[in-house]
Amino acid sequence: MVLTVAATGSDTAEPLNSTFFATRYVRDRLPRYRMPENSIPKEAAYQIISDELMLDGNPRLNLASFVTTWMEPECGKLIMDSVNKNYVDMDEYPVTTELQNRCVNMIAHLFNAPIKEEETAIGVATVGSSEAIMLAGLAFKRKWANKRKEQGKPCDKPNIVTGANVQVCWEKFARYFEVELKEVKLTEGYYVMDPLKAVEMVDENTICVAAILGSTLTGEYEDVKLLNDLLVEKNKETGWNVPIHVDAASGGFIAPFLHPELEWDFRLPLVKSINVSGHKYGLVYPGVGWVIWRSKDDLPEELIFHINYLGTDQPTFTLNFSKGASQIIAQYYQLIRLGFEGYKHIMENCQLNATALREGLEATGRFDILSKEDGVPLVAIRLKDSTKFTVFDISENLRRFGWIVPAYTMPADAEHVAVLRVVIREDFNRSLAQRLLTDINKILQELDAHAVHAIKITTAIATQTGEGVDDGVETKKSVLDIEKRFAAACQDLVKNKKTGVC
Repeated sequence: MVLTVAATGSDTAEPLNSTFFATRYVRDRLPRYRMPENSIPKEAAYQIISDELMLDGNPRLNLASFVTTWMEPECGKLIMDSVNKNYVDMDEYPVTTELQNRCVNMIAHLFNAPIKEEETAIGVATVGSSEAIMLAGLAFKRKWANKRKEQGKPCDKPNIVTGANVQVCWEKFARYFEVELKEVKLTEGYYVMDPLKAVEMVDENTICVAAILGSTLTGEYEDVKLLNDLLVEKNKETGWNVPIHVDAASGGFIAPFLHPELEWDFRLPLVKSINVSGHKYGLVYPGVGWVIWRSKDDLPEELIFHINYLGTDQPTFTLNFSKGASQIIAQYYQLIRLGFEGYKHIMENCQLNATALREGLEATGRFDILSKEDGVPLVAIRLKDSTKFTVFDISENLRRFGWIVPAYTMPADAEHVAVLRVVIREDFNRSLAQRLLTDINKILQELDAHAVHAIKITTAIATQTGEGVDDGVETKKSVLDIEKRFAAACQDLVKNKKTGVC
């Protein structure tokens, strides 16, 4: 949209009612490091920023992200109506506080918390799962330290046991709050935490074991039930009381609707807290997350602050103070608008579209599927043959068509496995899946042709220079390696070639 800029002063050089592109603001350099000295019209500011934002990717085609990129217009209106509300002002906005408490209770019941129908659940809204994990981790650390002090034992070396596939927020917690992160290494073909290895790593300084319901890498659910059973036995043998936290950032709004029989939540006695991202499959724009505790006893009272300078006594347990209320209101909208039935239908659609994409990729005969059908609706693949090109080449080429699809390597000890991952969200329909398959097939054909051409040229150059050929056998390389060798060979030819005066 191009706006019209109306001149307001007689001394301006701008023509009256000119379009934005007829004004001087089109040719002015944009400020980057210092605030400009003079003001500009609001229409000009809007158009300048809007034009620059066109260079961003399309959120709907960003298949790297688990974060919600579409909501109903009615919810969008609620968000805009409440965008100026500061959630922390509980006395001033009591209804907003009540909506947050309703969300906490609904999510707690969804996760089978052992609370009565009218009993208030223990939990809080956060700015995504990262803050939720920080809060849960702090509760575990304080509860462990208190018990150690009661026993007269040192409490200066706490640790958490996780898989190497954890999201970076766990590493942040460990580093920021001085907790050792003991990671269970991955192996090829098994890209989640092994419960047996995890329990072996537990010691008297372990504040909790963190299990993931929906790995970021492959979408797979870790076996929380087996972890709980093994840890119960170890606690009996040692006299420890090591608990479990479930990072359900991605899977917490999926498993209850698609796999209600799966035991991963508060039905397991050692699960003391769960975090979930409202802005992922909770279907709310970023950023809102939730952390729920099993009971009041699992959240040490000394971590809760009480303030009264906003009008009344207000308990607060967050890392930050001010935050917007709009996403909390949007979460309540989705919970009552969709209900259990609506969430179930949406998650079923996501799984069916993921299945269609997975089958289409398998049909190419070029990929191994690493993701699981019963986890988060995503498709993680790796090339069967990476000698001609890699998943990174595919990822880069997909951007030509507008798709944002990440390629990455697995954590330790599976770093040699390179993966391409497509996250299926609510707004990714079957037509988009078919279009993505078409574009991937086109890219595969182009990369095949490019690789063959590069090999022919490189072989010819190597033959001329006497390099890169051993008894007529050409070693297979990736396209990038071939092109680097080709460029180096060309440079050598130029250096060695004798030419006359031009």
